[in-house]
Amino acid sequence: MNIQLGYPCGGRWVLLALLAFGLRVAQAQAQGTLSKVWVPDLGNGTYKNPVLYADYSDPDVVRVGSDFYLTSSSFNAVPGLQILHSKDLVNWSIIGAVFQAQPPLARYALPQHGNGVWAPAIRYHNQEFYIYYPDPDLGIFVTKAKNPAGPWSTPVCVKQASGWIDPCPLWDTDGKAYLVHGFAGSRAGIKTILAVSPLSSDGQRLTGPDALVFDGHKNHPTLEGPKFYKRNGYYYIFAPAGGVPTGWQLVLRSRNVYGPYDERIVMDQGKTPINGPHQGAWVDTDAGEDWFLHFQDQGPYGRVVHLQPMVWKNDWPVIGEDPDGDGKGQPVLTHRKPRIKGLAQPRATPLTSDEFSTSQLGRQWQWHANPQDYWAYLNGPQGYLRLYSVPLPEGFKNYWQVPNLLLQKLPAEVFTVTTKLTFSPRVEGEKVGLLMMGLDYAYLSLSNLGSKLQLSQSVCKSADKLTPETASAPVEVPAAQAGQPIYLRVAVRAGAKCQFSYSYDGQQFQPLGAEFQAREGKWIGAKVGLFCSRTAKFNDAGNADVDWFRVE
Repeated sequence: MNIQLGYPCGGRWVLLALLAFGLRVAQAQAQGTLSKVWVPDLGNGTYKNPVLYADYSDPDVVRVGSDFYLTSSSFNAVPGLQILHSKDLVNWSIIGAVFQAQPPLARYALPQHGNGVWAPAIRYHNQEFYIYYPDPDLGIFVTKAKNPAGPWSTPVCVKQASGWIDPCPLWDTDGKAYLVHGFAGSRAGIKTILAVSPLSSDGQRLTGPDALVFDGHKNHPTLEGPKFYKRNGYYYIFAPAGGVPTGWQLVLRSRNVYGPYDERIVMDQGKTPINGPHQGAWVDTDAGEDWFLHFQDQGPYGRVVHLQPMVWKNDWPVIGEDPDGDGKGQPVLTHRKPRIKGLAQPRATPLTSDEFSTSQLGRQWQWHANPQDYWAYLNGPQGYLRLYSVPLPEGFKNYWQVPNLLLQKLPAEVFTVTTKLTFSPRVEGEKVGLLMMGLDYAYLSLSNLGSKLQLSQSVCKSADKLTPETASAPVEVPAAQAGQPIYLRVAVRAGAKCQFSYSYDGQQFQPLGAEFQAREGKWIGAKVGLFCSRTAKFNDAGNADVDWFRVE
């Protein structure tokens, strides 16, 4: 913790500061705003990585005054392009999202795994925030806002193209503007090259042809995710290479925006356990320090975000620590927090638990596809979320195809999710479940079958290949428990191994089903959450009232 004394009776003020800090932390925990499973701020002026132990893939950051704003890839999940805020690059909170439904609306009404919003860039220009993002099948889009919490403008297509990805703008000191981008081999048939196009000064359209500025095939395979900067008369392109799990951070430098560019690897794994440290953002603080945020691929946990110190030597950046002084850094596991002007920020983390006691879902939640209004209703002061059962889609094979999955990112390596709900079915085949979703998935569900309530665990391997589920032997719910709350739980231990259990009183939990190994989704980590579905075609729906969802 950074404490400024300023008084001769320093011990007294230190004590008061500690008490105030403890009160803020206690209040945050009581309100459910501070994670109970991962807090990167160690409370003594240092932090531990990752600063975001969650799947904020391809992060980009901008500073405006003393505030930092971060966005990341959201693919097919909505609300899309979540916006996070921090004062010190360590303590982050979700403050909004660019859109509540992803355009084109009809295209994203059904799950589009791995499609949608790929690596975005966030910038501040002419007193407005800009986010450029690629839809790899449709082109490059831009949206603007005066307030980063929203509202954001309807996205405008800057370039209609298949396979253009990872755009980042640069407004030059002479008033000209440019856009750098990469290519997706799955769509364009080529990858590992970077190109720059001239951009209109308002950032809304390209004004000239694309120019190749770097080809990484010789030394830097899978070159992608470029970020554009200018410093001391040099143009810089920060770009990851070598592949997501095992790659490195490359920096390109030139006196001319179109090159030729010199190259240097400025960070790799080194002797650390942090694999593939790359793809992120350089940002400075108002106190004049330089820092770099990047992701690390942790499989089922997704691409978690690390913060690295950064220094400039001979107009080249060095990221992380450089024990041998060769100019190529390696990640730090712990470090002092960034120096900022003003008071230290209280500890903060993105939301995880939700008591459902307001008129809005917590900002951590995302649907699997563009939602319909009737899928879920919050009941404010009554304090519950009502989920109505939604018919399974035509040709249903498994829940990989289902849009009304209400999910959130995994928040730590080890944690437990417990939810309290009351199920009120109306027709045969209605089901409510606690779900761990990915390429393989599993859930614990409460179903209405044969006019009886049954609990069971279902597992689906290779769900993306539309393979069928298997289910454990069902447990019949006692008749006296009908209409009463039931508690569903999943405990996640190291390695993302999951054990489901249930309880009728919230105290004694009975395991159900075998341990399940969680698996990542398409370009994302596994996600955990809720669903309510039905097999019957009927003109009405039963519902589940979810009292709370707690992550501990």
